[in-house]
Amino acid sequence: MTSSDIHAQHGAGVALPVYMQIAEALLAQIEAGALPPGSRLPPERELSKQFGVNRLTLRQALDVLDKQGMLLRRQGDGTYVAQPRIERAAGRLFPFSFAMQRRGYLPSARIIVFERLNAEAAVARQLEIAVAAPVYFSRRLRLINHEPVMLETFYVPAERFPHLERHDLAQNSLYATMKESYGVQIDQARQSLEPVIASAYEAELLGIGAGAPLMLERRITYDTTGAAVEWSKDLYRGDRFRFITELAPLEPSDF
Repeated sequence: MTSSDIHAQHGAGVALPVYMQIAEALLAQIEAGALPPGSRLPPERELSKQFGVNRLTLRQALDVLDKQGMLLRRQGDGTYVAQPRIERAAGRLFPFSFAMQRRGYLPSARIIVFERLNAEAAVARQLEIAVAAPVYFSRRLRLINHEPVMLETFYVPAERFPHLERHDLAQNSLYATMKESYGVQIDQARQSLEPVIASAYEAELLGIGAGAPLMLERRITYDTTGAAVEWSKDLYRGDRFRFITELAPLEPSDF
């Protein structure tokens, strides 16, 4: 899209503001591969001239793409095209380490908190155990290629997994540990998704700005006997993951 195209559309009464037209033009270049991931955008002065707008309007366009997670701004170094989002199937269990390895990434983890607690009412209800029953509580930061991308919080019943603290969950999968060390096979889960924004604490751990978009996944995981073995709340960075679902049959209607 050239500057004449933008002004022609704007002048023809199209409701879309000029800065949004510029954002869409840049997005089209990114999706077409003309601006590949990791590439640096031309300087603002050059882009302003290219689109025939002032730098304030251009910055509005860049802000739109920045908030969508399409750009990465580096102080004193310029603006770069962000890496593509990792697709995450919303309707399937997602063993993080295994799934990342399959996609060619190097997964790792850092334990933020790991302790044994007495289950509060909300935890006990989700895990179907007695209030005050012992549980293990953990918060792990999940990384790919050394970049933090997900903050995981989970509870598991201590009676099902005695001495879980002896296992290195920074290096090993929780689900693999359940299977190999305790004979517990994960079978299914009930989970929900909702968009949230990062708190200052979450943002610091994930290396993003406070208020950045996150996807919250709440999950209760069950073994082959139908017993709840994990209650978790995972926060995925919105600029690194895209949640997808397979198309289902059309819901019955009158048309």
